[in-house]
Amino acid sequence: MKILFIGDIIGRPGRQLIRDLLPRLVDQHMIDLVIANGENAAAGFGLTPDVVSELFDLGVDVLTTGNHVWDKRDGLVCLDQEPALLRPANYPEGAPGRGVGVYETAAGISVAVVNLEGRVFMNGLDCPFRKADAILDELGAEQRIVFVDFHAEATSEKGALGAYLDGRVSAVVGTHTHVQTADERILPKQTAYITDLGMTGPHDSVIGREKTKVLNRFITYIPRRFDVAENDVRACGVLVEVDDKSGKALNITRKVYYP
Repeated sequence: MKILFIGDIIGRPGRQLIRDLLPRLVDQHMIDLVIANGENAAAGFGLTPDVVSELFDLGVDVLTTGNHVWDKRDGLVCLDQEPALLRPANYPEGAPGRGVGVYETAAGISVAVVNLEGRVFMNGLDCPFRKADAILDELGAEQRIVFVDFHAEATSEKGALGAYLDGRVSAVVGTHTHVQTADERILPKQTAYITDLGMTGPHDSVIGREKTKVLNRFITYIPRRFDVAENDVRACGVLVEVDDKSGKALNITRKVYYP
């Protein structure tokens, strides 16, 4: 089976590109499941109910997120209402939403999606390594296909989780930095891995934001509201092929799509 994992969708430009591209990509690659990180999909920060509905209507099957999922309060209600919207599983008990879900493709194949967040240079959350262990124990050995979105800052932490889960999940993909890495590979025990998917949004920018205000912030250190940029919009992600029966990754291909 083939799973397309789309990197962080940035605001309206990212959503518009998904609208224009996704139906063609699904047909072209015969994709069985579409996963996308959507934590920046509403004006560059967070989610709203309308944006969540829009992305599902456009053909995204599962939405993962990260630390920015909390940025818009009106979007938080979606975390408890939408089974296919995930937030990192290693937030403390009592946080709204869920960090893992099991979904079925049109062909009836079960796919588990796990969302985790890193701790290095980020929040002091529960351990993502131990949380991954607990989730896999709960899913059980019968759940063969498992995809992990590790929303983390440090490449070392992402690489470490990939090594830790090698052979136990189908894929570990990194999100959060908005810069696509060129290290996609099949790990020794047949887990697909990439340090960061990159972003789906305007690349004539500073990680999706309009350059002038970001530069001013770096130069003056005065806080400013960052706007989503508009130009050179691209969609970044990976296409992963998985053996239906074993859940082992057969191939991972890094993708960049233009309008």
